[in-house]
Amino acid sequence: MCKMRRRHLLGILVLLKYCICGDVQDFDGDIKDFVVSKSKLFVLTDHRLHQMRHDLYEEKRKDITNAPDLNRVNILVPYDVNSTLITCGTLKEGYCEVLDINNITNSIYYESNILIGPKQNDKYVAFIAGTSSSRYILVGKKDDDAKAEDARYSVVALWNTLYSQPGGIFSKISQGSYAIIQSTVRDVEFVDGFQRVSPSESYLFLNTKTGNERKVLVLRMDSSKEKKSEIIKSLQASTIRCCSDKVRPVLVASTVIPSVNDVIWAGVFSSQNQEDPENSALALYDISNVRGQVKGFCAYSEKLCGSESDGELQPLSVVFRYSSMSAVAAMRIESWIVLFIGTNDGQLIKLVLDEKYKGCLKVLFRSDDVRSVFPRMHFDPVDSKHIYIALKQQLRRVPIVQCGNYSTLKDCRAAQDPLCGWCVNTHSRCSAQDECSNTSWVSIPKNSLETKLFSFQMTENSSRKITLYLSLSLESTGNPAFSCAFTKESVNLCDGSDLSAVFPNCSCSFSDQMLYTGGLKVSATVTVEDQKITEMLTLRNCSSITDHSTNASYTQCVQCVSSGCHWSSSSQRCDWTLGPGPQLNIKDACKHLLSEMDDNKPEILSLEPNKVSFHGRNRVLLRGRNLESVTKILIKGDLDCIPKESPVFDRSSDTLWFHIPPSETKGTVKVCVVTPDDRCHGNSIITYGSQPNCTGVQPTVSWNSGERKIHVQGHNLEGVESVTVLPSNKVWDTQYNTSSRDVWFHSPPHDGGQFRLLLNVGNSTLNCAGFFSYKPDPEFTGFTILQVANNLQVNIQKKKDDLNLSISELNVTGVHKDKPYQCLLDRIESNAVICTIRGESGAVTALDSLTVKIGRFTKNLESQNSSLYFLILAALILLIILGTAVGFIIHRKSQRKMNERMNKQLEMLESNIRRDIRQGFVELQTEKSDLIDNVGAIPFLDYKHFASKIFFPEAGPLAALVIRDIGQDSEQTAIDEKCQAFAELIRDKQFLSCFVHALEEQKNFSIRDKCTVASLLTLALHGDLLYLTEVMEDLLQTLMDQSSNANPKLLLRRTESIVEKLLTNWMSVCLYGFLRESVGQPLFLLVSALTQQISKGPVDSVTEKALYTLSEDWLLCQAQDFEALKLNVVFAVGTEGEVSESLEVNALTCDTIQQVKEKILQTFQRKFGFPFQQSRDIEIEYEKEGRFVMLQEVDGSSEVRGQVTMLNTLKHYQVGDGSCIKVITTKVHAPLRSQSSVKDDKNFAVKYFHLVDPDIDNDLSKHPEKKALKFKEMYLTKLLSTKVAVHSFVENLFRSIWGLPNNRAPMAIKYFFDFLDVQAERKKISDPDVLHIWKTNSLPLRFWVNILKNPDFVFSDLEKTPHLDGCLSVIAQAFMDSFSLVEQHLDKHSPTNKLLYGKDIPRYKQEVKSYYKLVRDQPSISSQELKIFLQGESKKHRNEFNESVALRELCKYMLRYFSKVSQKLEQTGAPDKLKEDMQNVKSLFENMKRGGWS
Repeated sequence: MCKMRRRHLLGILVLLKYCICGDVQDFDGDIKDFVVSKSKLFVLTDHRLHQMRHDLYEEKRKDITNAPDLNRVNILVPYDVNSTLITCGTLKEGYCEVLDINNITNSIYYESNILIGPKQNDKYVAFIAGTSSSRYILVGKKDDDAKAEDARYSVVALWNTLYSQPGGIFSKISQGSYAIIQSTVRDVEFVDGFQRVSPSESYLFLNTKTGNERKVLVLRMDSSKEKKSEIIKSLQASTIRCCSDKVRPVLVASTVIPSVNDVIWAGVFSSQNQEDPENSALALYDISNVRGQVKGFCAYSEKLCGSESDGELQPLSVVFRYSSMSAVAAMRIESWIVLFIGTNDGQLIKLVLDEKYKGCLKVLFRSDDVRSVFPRMHFDPVDSKHIYIALKQQLRRVPIVQCGNYSTLKDCRAAQDPLCGWCVNTHSRCSAQDECSNTSWVSIPKNSLETKLFSFQMTENSSRKITLYLSLSLESTGNPAFSCAFTKESVNLCDGSDLSAVFPNCSCSFSDQMLYTGGLKVSATVTVEDQKITEMLTLRNCSSITDHSTNASYTQCVQCVSSGCHWSSSSQRCDWTLGPGPQLNIKDACKHLLSEMDDNKPEILSLEPNKVSFHGRNRVLLRGRNLESVTKILIKGDLDCIPKESPVFDRSSDTLWFHIPPSETKGTVKVCVVTPDDRCHGNSIITYGSQPNCTGVQPTVSWNSGERKIHVQGHNLEGVESVTVLPSNKVWDTQYNTSSRDVWFHSPPHDGGQFRLLLNVGNSTLNCAGFFSYKPDPEFTGFTILQVANNLQVNIQKKKDDLNLSISELNVTGVHKDKPYQCLLDRIESNAVICTIRGESGAVTALDSLTVKIGRFTKNLESQNSSLYFLILAALILLIILGTAVGFIIHRKSQRKMNERMNKQLEMLESNIRRDIRQGFVELQTEKSDLIDNVGAIPFLDYKHFASKIFFPEAGPLAALVIRDIGQDSEQTAIDEKCQAFAELIRDKQFLSCFVHALEEQKNFSIRDKCTVASLLTLALHGDLLYLTEVMEDLLQTLMDQSSNANPKLLLRRTESIVEKLLTNWMSVCLYGFLRESVGQPLFLLVSALTQQISKGPVDSVTEKALYTLSEDWLLCQAQDFEALKLNVVFAVGTEGEVSESLEVNALTCDTIQQVKEKILQTFQRKFGFPFQQSRDIEIEYEKEGRFVMLQEVDGSSEVRGQVTMLNTLKHYQVGDGSCIKVITTKVHAPLRSQSSVKDDKNFAVKYFHLVDPDIDNDLSKHPEKKALKFKEMYLTKLLSTKVAVHSFVENLFRSIWGLPNNRAPMAIKYFFDFLDVQAERKKISDPDVLHIWKTNSLPLRFWVNILKNPDFVFSDLEKTPHLDGCLSVIAQAFMDSFSLVEQHLDKHSPTNKLLYGKDIPRYKQEVKSYYKLVRDQPSISSQELKIFLQGESKKHRNEFNESVALRELCKYMLRYFSKVSQKLEQTGAPDKLKEDMQNVKSLFENMKRGGWS
């Protein structure tokens, strides 16, 4: 059956990773740039260029980095006219390449030694400019080749795109001159640019910085000119200012808004203050009239470079403010402007603006984590209803038209989206206009943001007949069926003389007598095709509203306008309208009467709480004044289309309660209270934050009687209102302490059981990790007393339990002669509680009774006579004697039968031992290394992430801060200046030496602090490794000279000083290249070989112990009989039952289903070179008797022993050799997914077992295969088998480390070993062993062992399991033994990890000694060679770390120990200038700290 269903679809299988097309695509590196052409999408990552269809299906990929040559693509421009893609990069001296736009692997033209884009990771702008006959690449970038003495810098250039152009392709020469724009400003950053088609104009937008002044500039050129030089000379420029509320001098992103006449441009500006909730602003400008010049920008060869002219642009409108916008794109729909805004917290926001730039917003996408949206976004060139956004390593295709979310015409209109309207046809629905053909499309009008859906007016004619005119705020492309009905208590209101209803207007006439009884409640129902919209209207007699009043009031004005009447502001009277027309706006018509209402208006004083999660909150307390008349609460963001309303309850004059509804976004919203006159009073703030995250509870158990205080652990817990207990679904109230931010609840009584907890947040529930259980109440059995001076010590006996009682939970009271005495708890032991009754008012000598109270549990203990104990003891002795006699008689009768059974068991045991020993011997003699077929590309970590793991191995928040990733905002200007001052300070050797020594002398300065300071120094001085090396030399010499280092052999053995960690970091920095080029591949092959060898034999899925291992601690000694299987695995392709060609996978009968999945995925990656899916994303089926049966880890047929379940294996399902297994991807076949992995269960190791028997299984009669006694020593040969299998990989790795490529040691090793030789001579050390130990402690022990034990520091996506860690530790021990000078004396008592490599170590030691000698005999490295090497390393990794963060953290240490550093400077006779500089830095940082820095 399996063969019959095969299809020759191997090509599809190889591309299966990419063929499941969707709206999300993840890449193996950070996205550096992406562009779109007419039908293609091109995505650039660190190492590859990807060609994709518009639906994110990858068609081609092109590697752009080939080690050892590093390359970074810095220009990516699609040239649709001639179907090419222009790319440029930094390889060697730079290059440009023209690729086929339909096949990027096809190179059309290549030119080397040309640098068009930036050398560094600076921002740039590049696009095609010019006319149809003369097109050029317009590039704006910072001048990389500028020198300090230059007065002008090249910032903009025009490059040829064709051979036929003068000068040839990729030339910037024009008429004997350069077609470039120069600037006297060195610090520029280009953000955006575009070419307008008609008229042909090019615009560039950039940030400039001169001293402390920042500016945003726009450069405009006339692109209609044929010659490049003429385009350049047409330069016009202006300064762009934003904004009136605060200065935002940095442009983050921008876009042009399509317009017919004017050029409307939108820019995101930042004040560079990330703590400010309005840090960034989105402003609109008319840039069609950019005229004049700005100082410092001019065409090439112009003598005067730009004089300042009046060309400053001010915004037409600031339409949106937010804490962190990062990107913007725009489209125009008739008079509407639709903006799409990306944010730094991973949101895509849609903002709709009308002609007056008023708008409302909606969140289209929100990332689960905080990943910044890439500054450039592009619309889908094929389907404009989608937009592409990039988030770090992910590209998304987000729909911008979401009309299908609205099911009624009313909801469709309320969305206020010009892209959506109601399609009137047989399947009426909300849709885009192009999806609604041959029928009417009902949409919002231009003024919909200012008008309600219903508006109405009333007129009165001479015969006192009232006519009600009603109008809908809608427009239509056709004439949909339209009618109106007006009823009062289900009776038709109209008299039949109505005007005919014509969309969107209708009317109704009735007698004025119906209005004289007071307000008339009318139900108005409007029908548009099959959609009915009903609104309740309150009608009043217009002329009588103000008839009996001498002075008009605000309430009368509101009644007038809301009744469809006309309010005259001059006469302050209400009257009938003159006919149909727009209904007045209450705020505009009645605003002049507001002042008289201020006396008794409601006020908001506080909200408790005022910070909630985006899930909302139930029962929020509002405190204020005059709250009796409040009808509801209004909650509104700055640009919300529809404010959220919440009803009030439990209202009084000064308090009321209401619910906060959930929000799509995080941020601040405004809250006001609404009164019956529809006015909203107050302006309080509610902040929506992140959702709570529960990591567990503490303690995790309660006694059955309850009332134990249980603390909820996690983050953002202030939003938790209660907890729900599963499976009972009972709700327990929680309490929150605002000062300690502690959340807790008291456990109610319950009779045992284990429960899961859910957090109740608003109307949502969130999972809480872990379990909560009940245990029996504590058992207190009695007490004894002991007189200690005037105090009475009470020892309370208790039975052992799992409650982990604390002193604060117990209350003990003693009673003597009816007088209570408090017993103060001293300590709690497993079987006793000790407390003391103080004898302040006289000694207490005895107790009659004792009461122990824990929560709701109370235990009374009475004092007992000692004679009772003797009676009990005597009875026990008698029972023991009788029991012994009976037991002896029974034992004699059963001894004979037992001997017979034992003889049989011993014979069976002997047979099994012989078989196992023979099998181990045969295996050892026939073992061969057949591992590693194909490991694919080696996934090296890039330098900055490798370095961060070395510098900060604990991977705390500091490790993330110091890495400079793409899109990361620069630090504030003020901080940069102060960091620069501190940077200059640490570049003084005397200061840095005093700084280090002063810190190390402090007793509270821990080893962890020393390592942190060393790593921060490495980062702060990474740009000047030569200086860092000199500092390290000085500190090492000082360390060697310290009296505490009298025994030189102990030097550098541990990391107990700053310089020792500094040496580790220095080695890592300098040897990274050698690690990748020479050691990386052998290390990766060894790890892969170990992984494969372990999986060749049984591996217990629960304990992870294996039959094949290098570590005795991880050796599996309960392996059952097993057989090797070859499975024919096919992959389901699509949803129509098609399968791929089969893949042969090796497995074992004892493998669990999860292990089989992992082996399938490993085999797939080894064969094809890339991963298929995660194991949790696939299911497997077994073909049995012509049909496929799903294989599950646990199901109804699983074996259960007690309460422990055995995981299903292939043997359990009777899967034989050659069986067909089908792999199903759950993303495609979601309904077929049966269960999540049982390994996700927190109690996995307790509830399940695999090969290692559970402790509860005492009866083995049903499991004869388990009866055989297993000796661990029998399986020690498996350690040797594993060693033989991976031995060649171990030796290759060792020799790559102490080998000499090209007969030369890495420069850093040679330099540092020579340094140690010189120091030995200086210290007059003649013992060669000391030098050997120094070199061993500084290189193998300090660097290589760290790499051997932590390959995840070097490779990405490498899972280092505890078992693999144990094996690597054995290899690392053998590695270090090879460098030891101590001879090993091995015997039968030696540990197995020493015995395993015992015979190899002497040979390795000789190789190490030879290595040390060859390094010493090499020619010394000159200071110039070292300088060039270190400068090259600094330059190679420039801008990869955030030096400002490192400097700021270092400065914190200086400020903390300022007085100690000052004293050290005094002791060393530092010059006054150095002390003044340090004091100045302190003042600068303290000023900044007062301004908000911490």
